Amino acid sequence: MALDPPTMLTISVALAAAAALYLAVEWRSIRVPSLLFWSAGFATITVGSTLALLRMSGLLLIGIWFANGLLVVAHWFFLLGVARFTQVRLSRAWYLIFVTWLALLFLPDEPSWSKIMLLANSLLVGLLSLRASFLLRPHGKSLSVGAVQLRYVLLIHGCFYFAKALTAVVPGTLIDLASLRGEIIQISLVEGVMAIMLIALSMTGTERYRREKQIARLAERDPLTALYNRRALERRAPNLLAEASTNRPGALLLIDIDNFKPVNDLYGHTAGDQLLVTLSEMIRSVLPEGALAARLGGDEFVILLGNASSERIAALGQTLREQFHHAAAQAFTTPEAVTLSIGANLFDQPPASLAALIEQGDAALYATKRSGRNSIRIVDLTQ
Repeated sequence: MALDPPTMLTISVALAAAAALYLAVEWRSIRVPSLLFWSAGFATITVGSTLALLRMSGLLLIGIWFANGLLVVAHWFFLLGVARFTQVRLSRAWYLIFVTWLALLFLPDEPSWSKIMLLANSLLVGLLSLRASFLLRPHGKSLSVGAVQLRYVLLIHGCFYFAKALTAVVPGTLIDLASLRGEIIQISLVEGVMAIMLIALSMTGTERYRREKQIARLAERDPLTALYNRRALERRAPNLLAEASTNRPGALLLIDIDNFKPVNDLYGHTAGDQLLVTLSEMIRSVLPEGALAARLGGDEFVILLGNASSERIAALGQTLREQFHHAAAQAFTTPEAVTLSIGANLFDQPPASLAALIEQGDAALYATKRSGRNSIRIVDLTQ
């Protein structure tokens, strides 16, 4: 099969339609806006490439001006998708691209018409592609291999179109858009097929990676409080615990809500959940940099600190108890005050395991409960 212009356009139609359908299916499952814009871009290329075949039947307005205009629109959709992906707001000036293309409709019908049309189309597509590539620049290493690939594919694609625009001003270059004749047009059709494949693969890979990262992030978070769950704590704690030394003691604080059951009984479980969320937000607000916090289950929370001291633990515990007691008293009236009991361990040697450390914290916590609640007990294992 000869790779003549009609064949190359037919291949472009098939590839773009497949990419549009795949991205649309992905969007239906995860509802990420960037996927919808990218799908719209490939759908627009599908329509534009189909209409481009009509120029050989003499329908030049539809087959050239309208079809090439849809190529510009497709890359504008790609830019919008990248902007949503990188959470960047585009200037309204980018909408002037459509005004520029509309002005080409009034070009006089003369021998230079094809060159002017090719020049304008190439500059607009190149500009949109390079802008999208630039938006991805800060995100290349931080997101995924797919994002890096998409960035460079768009960069090369944009540079190709700028180079293509230069050929339009070279004297003697054959450019005939009506019959798709000219070496640069042939090269452009081949590049278009390759670009469709590479851009589609990069876009799907980029979103798939982000979705996998999001799933992994959700799997290690408590669904109610958004703090780490116990499994995530067990995975992350060893690095922090291993840093414990005489000069930089570590600490574990085990936190339990006093008289939590009456809140659920009197006001319902929704109120109890709100109280847990309130406490988690307070913990997050006082958590030092490098520390870990997790919900172990029920109304029990844990904080792991590095470079701690008895004074630092006491101050943090006091702040949490005062803030929580004030918030609970304002929100709920109960027979007994809703407060916090805290058991803490200070250690200067890496413990045998996190489970052993939590067990020691449990002993300190229940000693606090037995002594009247609403207090903090610190066990200094460094002495």
